[in-house]
Amino acid sequence: MIVLAAGGSTRLGHPKQLLPHLGRTLLRHAADVAVQAATGPVVVVLGAHGESIRSELDGLAVQVTMNRDWHTGIATSIQAGLGSVGRDREPDAVILMTCDQPHVSAELLRRLVDRYADARPPAVACAYAGTLGTPALFDRSLFGELWLLTGDHGAKQVIERHQSGAVRVAFDNGAVDIDTAEDVARLGSERSTNGRTA
Repeated sequence: MIVLAAGGSTRLGHPKQLLPHLGRTLLRHAADVAVQAATGPVVVVLGAHGESIRSELDGLAVQVTMNRDWHTGIATSIQAGLGSVGRDREPDAVILMTCDQPHVSAELLRRLVDRYADARPPAVACAYAGTLGTPALFDRSLFGELWLLTGDHGAKQVIERHQSGAVRVAFDNGAVDIDTAEDVARLGSERSTNGRTA
């Protein structure tokens, strides 16, 4: 499992990794659900603000990898994560997830693994907003393509190349990610609404 959390949050203007969500930060939430999923080792890739946000991971069974080239785009973070998970033995598959999708759960991550175990497809990706995206699981046969990514081209293009053989897992709330102040406000409104109806 690779949690991508190295971005500079340029559109937001301050580290989105530290935004509060359900009594913890987005970074802590993402790493925590990855650990809870218990699908294997968890690598968290940090970059921008890395040293100042690293303490958010204290006490969690994760390996932190620093991507000093985070500013060149998400591709280097994916590759930093791959290099870490395969350091001892290359896994059969890896899940890529980001820290800015607040509705990701351990149950969703386990569902990706279960669907992969059923048929060993090249990819298992979440389906939302008419597209396929993260969290997504990639078979080892696609690692070479992930290593060839450059700049700000993420794993989505690998999913698109193999979508005919990919397994889809419905995740409507996957469309919710946090990039701007407006996104933060919408998430706050959503929490308030859920709180009133709970």
